[in-house]
Amino acid sequence: MANETTSTSLNDLLPSIVAEAMFVASERSIMRNLVKNFTLPLGSGKTITVPRYPVQTAAAVNEGTDLANTSVSTDGTTLTVSEVGIMTTVTDYARMTSASNVIADVGRLFGDAIARKIDRDLIALFDGFSTALGDGTAAITPADIFKAVAKLRANAVPASDLYCVLHPEIAYDLKATLTNTYANPNAGLLQNEAMSTGYIGMIAGVPVFESSNFANSGNAGDYKGAVFHRDALGLAVLQDIKIETQRDASLRADELVSTAVYGVGELVDAYGVELHYDSSINP
Repeated sequence: MANETTSTSLNDLLPSIVAEAMFVASERSIMRNLVKNFTLPLGSGKTITVPRYPVQTAAAVNEGTDLANTSVSTDGTTLTVSEVGIMTTVTDYARMTSASNVIADVGRLFGDAIARKIDRDLIALFDGFSTALGDGTAAITPADIFKAVAKLRANAVPASDLYCVLHPEIAYDLKATLTNTYANPNAGLLQNEAMSTGYIGMIAGVPVFESSNFANSGNAGDYKGAVFHRDALGLAVLQDIKIETQRDASLRADELVSTAVYGVGELVDAYGVELHYDSSINP
């Protein structure tokens, strides 16, 4: 039958599905590009241990005096990878009658799902930072970002590669403060940017990002964001997005299964500050 749709014909389209999924996952995931990434080779096991070297102290020494030996030991954080996945079924009828590109749609679906899962897993680690500002009862202000940066700098955290990630409803209050509740006709560059585009930009030298991939911390409008250094959190990937198909002849459809294998974890606790604030528009 010349018009028969077979699993072989769908497999020919797999590179397009995977490419679309990988692109969407990269574009939609904020956190993946803000943390330290590790790639595990196949056959290397389920874990990777990231070594941490303690800060050392140098001392003054007199001429002709032998230096004492300093023991340097390391500890480490172990990241354990696990599998996540999503499956959908594309019927022959849907593929033949759809006005849209079903393959591209499936790629976007899978890419977005994997990206949101990675972001949610990494954002959930904010709650583990020992240093925290706020108690979930007040709205955030720009001063709170400065406080978080001050605490990190006091712990000798490098000023480069610092980031802030907030829920959009928390970020709203930050923008409202910057723009005098969206009514500041004589604002500076940062305020004008927030007014015209909604993009906050940088505060205290830290880029501010927004993500909806937060779990509510218990009360409506309470979300735990963070200011952190790239080395605070880690993402270990054993297998990026993989898509396989299985033909269900009696259903006249193909099952498309997407999986990824990765793990996340906190690497350096002192490199992050939790921001626990309440949204004024979702109290």
